[in-house]
Amino acid sequence: MSANHNKQVEYWIAGADSDIETAKLLLENDKILHGLFFCHLSVEKILKSIIVNTSGEFAPKSHNIFFLAEKCGVKLPEEFETLAGILMKYQLEGRYPDYEPDLPDKEKAWSYYNQTLEFKIWLKEKL
Repeated sequence: MSANHNKQVEYWIAGADSDIETAKLLLENDKILHGLFFCHLSVEKILKSIIVNTSGEFAPKSHNIFFLAEKCGVKLPEEFETLAGILMKYQLEGRYPDYEPDLPDKEKAWSYYNQTLEFKIWLKEKL
């Protein structure tokens, strides 16, 4: 892998790590929608790091967790597949202002955050 690809992998990993930290800060300040949006971004970026790492190609310009997982050949276990579907709902709001998903309560949002942490750790093992 070239130095440029290594930089790309590092870029996506750093972004994923930063985004999960941002998600925590947002949830701590009762910004549930935005917190879950950043949970999605974190998973999206770690998947992109796997794609770059395994293919040597640039990551696709997609926000779809399922597409990205398929692209890098990762078979999601049922619990992470379910979480991916949930997070996909919350990534749309930032891109489409007329989309207004039902928000979970604070306890459920924190549960999604904790599951995202587990998902991210599991995905990093695929690097």
